[in-house]
Amino acid sequence: MIEPAAPFIVGIGRSGTTLLRLMLDAHPELAIPGETHFLTEIAKDRVVPLSRENLAALMTGAQTWDNLATGADSFRAVLETVEPFSVADGVRAFYRLYAARRGKRRWGDKSGFYLRSMTAIQALLPEAHFVHVIRDGRDVALSRQGLWFGPGDDADSQARFWVEGIGAAREQVPLLAHYKEIRFEALVNRPQETLKEICDFIGLYFHSDMLSHHARATQRLAEYRKPFGPAGRTPDGIEAFRAIYRRAAFAPDPSRANRWKTEMGAEDRRRYEAIAGPLLEELGYQI
Repeated sequence: MIEPAAPFIVGIGRSGTTLLRLMLDAHPELAIPGETHFLTEIAKDRVVPLSRENLAALMTGAQTWDNLATGADSFRAVLETVEPFSVADGVRAFYRLYAARRGKRRWGDKSGFYLRSMTAIQALLPEAHFVHVIRDGRDVALSRQGLWFGPGDDADSQARFWVEGIGAAREQVPLLAHYKEIRFEALVNRPQETLKEICDFIGLYFHSDMLSHHARATQRLAEYRKPFGPAGRTPDGIEAFRAIYRRAAFAPDPSRANRWKTEMGAEDRRRYEAIAGPLLEELGYQI
């Protein structure tokens, strides 16, 4: 059986991955859950592959499981029907169940930090089509200010984090069968054109519902029921946690691009560009 292309949205946090997830998820044939996080561990090379029981325990025991709107018992019941069993088909069983419960036939994933594990995920799921969302790193740094995840607010640390993350993704590109980079700036300024490019990439027809994702975004984001992240730093309250996604629940806002021109201090900009300038220029961003 040839599996249909499955979009995997990856990117540095605060680059627009949630916005793209909600847009694609608004398509009548495609369902994309919030962060899964469990594939990094599942896709590791092992002398002895995971058993059905171990796979179920790993997935349902993930920090993100409570946010995936899927009962552990329901998933285990579906997993029991996978014959012959393989880890890949066990993983697909989860995504298919998630999509089917939303009346959809195709599935994808949005876990930004999978940008570091794309070759391993491809080995497990060859149908994975990676969509790497890239945003001007200076705007990423501004968007991360005061948040509990990432390298902190220091301009040098933010620049190194952005450069290293994009570099780690691009190092894998020669080994990937299906990889596409899109820019956050294009997504918010030319959403229809950009979404059509992505639909072509994943073999899915364009549908205008993706342009009105905000009509149902709040409902989709309500699946986040439990905060996840670094212990001791992640907020306990779900409302504070959900707040980091609030802008993605609205129509694309072009004013979110190039914020650094008016909001980044001169010294922070100098320090950031001293480290990230070459990559910014390579990507075509203004210096």
